Amino acid sequence: MPFLIALILIVLVQWFHLRLLRLELPDRTHRWLPWALILVHVPLIVFALLRVASLSGHPSLPLLRSLARSGFYFQAFTVLHLIIAMIAEGTWRISRLGHPDDLEAEAEAPDDAGRRAFLRTAAVASTGAAAALGAGGSREAYGDPRITRLPLAFPDLPEGLDGLRLAQLSDLHAGPLIGPATLRRWRELAEREQPELLLFTGDLVDSRPEELEALLVAFQGWNPPLGRFAILGNHDYFDDPRPIWRDLEAAGIRCLENAATLIPRGDATLALMGLQDPMARNGRFRRMVFGPGPRPAEAARDLPADAFRICMNHRPSEWEQALAAGARLTLSGHTHGGQINPIPGISSARLIGPRTQGLFREGEDLLYVSRGLGVVGLPMRIAAPPEIVIITLKRG
Repeated sequence: MPFLIALILIVLVQWFHLRLLRLELPDRTHRWLPWALILVHVPLIVFALLRVASLSGHPSLPLLRSLARSGFYFQAFTVLHLIIAMIAEGTWRISRLGHPDDLEAEAEAPDDAGRRAFLRTAAVASTGAAAALGAGGSREAYGDPRITRLPLAFPDLPEGLDGLRLAQLSDLHAGPLIGPATLRRWRELAEREQPELLLFTGDLVDSRPEELEALLVAFQGWNPPLGRFAILGNHDYFDDPRPIWRDLEAAGIRCLENAATLIPRGDATLALMGLQDPMARNGRFRRMVFGPGPRPAEAARDLPADAFRICMNHRPSEWEQALAAGARLTLSGHTHGGQINPIPGISSARLIGPRTQGLFREGEDLLYVSRGLGVVGLPMRIAAPPEIVIITLKRG
């Protein structure tokens, strides 16, 4: 059903786009325009069908994936093009309000030369805007991430945990848009901060388990004193997550899914918990269920009552689950800070919830939502720079 809805939306959007292109382009191009649009979208549709059918091992999938990505980018351009065309149409009509004769003439001949010329100018503007947006967004996405150094004070923090320094890396999305060189650079910047504890808070890969290899190679040999731990995000469940669990453990990165571990430091003990992403029980891509989703009682089972608890929880919308497990500090990602925020001051992530990025408080309990490092869909970020989070625990 989701695939059918997406297909209907693509057809409707491209039908409107075809009508717009026929207004903007010369008549001699009209005959082959529908076929060009079909050719662009066939790989995208076939790739989606193979994924829905769980044929992830199909030999044509790697080539189709590249072609499908081009179709997806064309969809993004189409939406931008249509929006600018609507703005141009509205501007044209407003400009003719003082000329009722022109409006009557347009009603009789809607394809008049003046209107077509105006829309062609808007088309050029939309292409230029898309190019400028893409260049700026790519520079922000693939430039060095910001280092957010955050001291967090808790009045009941055990003395032995005072000064503990941890690194949170979220939403790396290793895969077609995030390659080995980018992953190595992130590792270098995070390691330079000398954290005692390294935490990956989900979406390690973009969609396939084999994409994890580049991440593991990039972080090979870095062993912070208190260890490396991870949870999986929704993208890690787009395919069978069992190879991800296996390879993380083999690389010395312990995966905490509805589980906890006790980490001694000085004369104190840190209880580090992880909750499983709800996507584990979804099974929408492979029609398989790989877990129950978040189980706070299971994650907190057998933990000492006085242990200071930190919880890795991919989605900030699930903060209540972490609080139910007794978490004093919860670390999340998932939102990318909206990733693409074209309207100044407004995060696109508000479409999925109110906790878009930064620090949130519930009484004395805290949640930090990282903007993450990688990208999804489009290789750009706008007003949502990538982020490495360095947290220092303080007593007081």
